[in-house]
Parts: sequence; C-alpha cells; structure tokens
Amino acid sequence: MPRKASITGQIPRNSPAYWSKRRVLVTGGAGFLGRQVVERLATLGAEVFVPRSREYDLRLPDVVQRVFRDFPCQTVFHLAARVGGIGANRANPGSFFYDNLMMGALLMEAARRVGVDKFVQVGTVCAYPKFTPVPFREANLWDGYPEETNAPYGIAKKALLVQAQAYRSQYGFNAIYLLPVNLYGPHDNSDLESSHVIPALIRKCLEAKAAGRPTVTLWGSGKATREFLYVGDAAEALVLAGEFYDCGEPVNLGSGSEISIKELANLIKRVVGFEGEFVWDASKPDGQPRRCLDTSRAREAFGWTAQTSLEDGLSRTIRWYQEALALPR
Repeated sequence: MPRKASITGQIPRNSPAYWSKRRVLVTGGAGFLGRQVVERLATLGAEVFVPRSREYDLRLPDVVQRVFRDFPCQTVFHLAARVGGIGANRANPGSFFYDNLMMGALLMEAARRVGVDKFVQVGTVCAYPKFTPVPFREANLWDGYPEETNAPYGIAKKALLVQAQAYRSQYGFNAIYLLPVNLYGPHDNSDLESSHVIPALIRKCLEAKAAGRPTVTLWGSGKATREFLYVGDAAEALVLAGEFYDCGEPVNLGSGSEISIKELANLIKRVVGFEGEFVWDASKPDGQPRRCLDTSRAREAFGWTAQTSLEDGLSRTIRWYQEALALPR
C-alpha cells in the first residue's frame, strides 16, 4: 500500500524500498511525459514495461487483456493518449474522443479484473469548464462545459475520473486521477500541425531566425492566458502520487504561474534571439480564455510543488530543440 507523505515544506523522496522490483506498466512510456516517468521508476529499481502501440492497440479489449497476461504488474501509470493543440483538436474531435475514452476505460477495467494494486490515471486541464474562475479548483470540474475546440478530448478524459471513482466505490479499486496543466520540455512534439503552443512557438522562432525572416504568424489574439508545467516536474509528481497518494479526489498539477500567450511568445522570442515581429491572426481561435490552477491539494496530499521556473524550463527546452532540429544558436 502507498506510504503517507510527511509534509514538511519540502518534496518527500520516493523510496527505493517501495519501488525496487515493483512491476510497473507505463502506457505511453515512450512519449513526452512517459519517458521521464519511466526513467524515474527505473532509477528507483522498478521493473517497467512499456507496451508499444505497434504491438498493443489499447483500443481493443483482447489486446488490453493480453497486456496484463504478458506483464502481470502491481502498478499502472496510464499516460497513453491521443493529444494535440487547438488545430489538431478541431480536425479530429471524433477520434480524440473515442481513442482516449476507449484506451482508458478498457485499461482500467482490465487492471481491476487482474487485481492491480494502484492505477494512476492522468487527466487534462482541458476537462475544466470554459469559464472556470481562476485559480481552477478541483471542485470546479463539473461547473460547466469545456472550451469547444477541445471538449471531446476533455470530456473523454473526465469520464475516466468518473470510472475511477465508481470503481473505488464499488470494488475498492485504488485508482487516482491527476490533472496536469499544459506540459512543456525536451522531446515534445514540434509538428506545426499537431503540437501544443510552446513547441510550436519555439520552432517558428528558431526557423524564422535561421532563415532571416522578418515576421512570424501566430494564432489568435495573444490575450488568452495559460499555465505551464515543466515535464520533469510533472513526472516527479506522478511518481510521488504513485507512492504516497491514495484517495479518489482528483489532484491539480501546475506551476502556479499564469502568463498570456503574447507574453509567452515574447519571452521565447527573447530567449531564442529572434529579432523579427509577430503577426497575430485573430481569425484563429484563442481557446480557453484563462488557465491557472490551484495546486494546494497536491502540496497538502503528497508534498509536491513545481520546482522549475518558466524561464529556466524554456531555456533547457530551446537548447534541446536547437540540437534536435540542427538549427544554429
């Protein structure tokens, strides 16, 4: 069973004694967040299995059952998801809803049936209502409909919270639900057709600087605000919750710092060294007007707070993209 965190104002340390030789399934473990979680678990001595999509299509019941036959485990981190920015959400609402709902629902049911000890479900800030009062509190989740461009994805993920709580109530199944804000960091998707805002901004600024272009066109007005969490901090939170958190209530994970998209673009522009101008295409949607989370529950429940400032995290991320895209500094 999970241990209780001692809240002393500092992040508690994961116990190698808890994780050593513990068999852990991490779906999406080769992805952006998943690789960080896998690295942490491996360092702690866990035996980790990552089912790859080419061998395990988690939308199919028989395949999900085979996952647990191939790798009987004690803990599951369900991170696999079909995700993207505003453009990808607008283009794929049906598949974003179906794929995310089916993967999560089938995996949780199969895990319950085989007696998994702990199921860590990652949700999304997109599940919150469009006009949630800032800072978003977990109690606000059911106060309205999500922002339209990402509502199918957000509702599919929120349905998994209902499943986790229903399974806890009926079966005593130990499922927890964590709600991270927009993540960023090295190894994120930078495809301009499907990426989130930070990798898209970084790539556009780096490529414009390298090509000597005088302008970069960005979506929306720049007035919408967001909160961003460095991927390493998010991975730390997940592994801490996997050991210390044992409750059915959802938990926000964020940095506690809100920034407008225009301010973010100018910060990335300065760190990259792009000297041109931004052109804002107001015909494109801004998405949800504001996003900023109350993260007090994570601090009180398992002693976690984000450690990486936005500027430090962006500097690390930009250095990685410069190398990954083979662009000059």
